[in-house]
Amino acid sequence: MARESHNWLVNTIFERAITPRVPWLGGRLVDIGCGTKPLADLLANHVDEHVGVDLADGIHGAVSVDLPGSAYSIPTEDGSFDSAICTAVLEHLEEPELALRECYRVLRSGGHAIYSVPFIWHVHEAPRDFYRYSRHGLEYLFEKAGFEIVEITPLSGFIVTFGQELVYYLRRFHRGPLRYLPVIPALSWIIQRACLFANRFDTSHDWTWMHIVVVRKP
Repeated sequence: MARESHNWLVNTIFERAITPRVPWLGGRLVDIGCGTKPLADLLANHVDEHVGVDLADGIHGAVSVDLPGSAYSIPTEDGSFDSAICTAVLEHLEEPELALRECYRVLRSGGHAIYSVPFIWHVHEAPRDFYRYSRHGLEYLFEKAGFEIVEITPLSGFIVTFGQELVYYLRRFHRGPLRYLPVIPALSWIIQRACLFANRFDTSHDWTWMHIVVVRKP
């Protein structure tokens, strides 16, 4: 995954969290809301086929889209995929339950899906930013759609969540003549690395920025 200087912290934690869970995936994989397929290299040695599904005219372009469609409508038969992944997409969907049911439809029995879903995070990709999800909300939605929950894991506590958000906030001032000064980039670098270290000891997971969800279709 590409890590930009302002979000190095959360991307580093996410990559460390998703890597040991990739073995849940395999065979023919559907990547729902694939965007630019940022996990392609990580998944390459674990799946036989990585099928990216996204809007043909989406904001990330169509270069990585193998199957034009949407989270609500994947143009394929029932049970066409052995596994599924969907990262940071559910918050952008007006009807998340319908999207989960569509994933359930195209997944074979016994297949696993991995989702990443934000809890405490700023508005992004507006105006298509609708929801944030607690652990309890995720349990309700996935079980209602028919999935068995394997795990729901918070990726941070208070320190990472608000340290990273502080870095995003500081970027507001790194513009105009101030963009030539190294103060904000240097401060952002220090904050993110200090937060990554502190995350080892921070158990305040009720303040997580994101959950990883692993589910199974019975």
